[in-house]
Amino acid sequence: MEKVYNFIKECGTYYLATVDKDQPRVRPFGTIDIFEGKLYIQTGKSKDVSKQLQANPKAEICCFKDGAWLRVAGKLIRDDRVEAKKHMLDAYPQLRGMYSETDDNTEVLYFEDATATFSSFGGAPEVIKF
Repeated sequence: MEKVYNFIKECGTYYLATVDKDQPRVRPFGTIDIFEGKLYIQTGKSKDVSKQLQANPKAEICCFKDGAWLRVAGKLIRDDRVEAKKHMLDAYPQLRGMYSETDDNTEVLYFEDATATFSSFGGAPEVIKF
């Protein structure tokens, strides 16, 4: 999972795909963290993406760098613990103007049953499950 985290972090921006009823939705994200051995992202509970993930937790992220790309597919599970939120916000202190580990809006989610696939134009895919 460390390799997955490092690639996403180096990309800076990744794209998160969710489902809104029968319509796919994709948007850029930038938060990624490892907490207690799990890969986390962060958003706000007031956003549509949060509502979509609560209705259907299946999601996929994708990022691209230097001719290689990574896709991570799995379920995103909400973690309402203050410790998980604090860990994320400590990693991204610039978000503290909008979010707090004690507010009712900050949401952190971790991947469950995830499959990460590294691909490139010139090599065989590498698959990591976590």
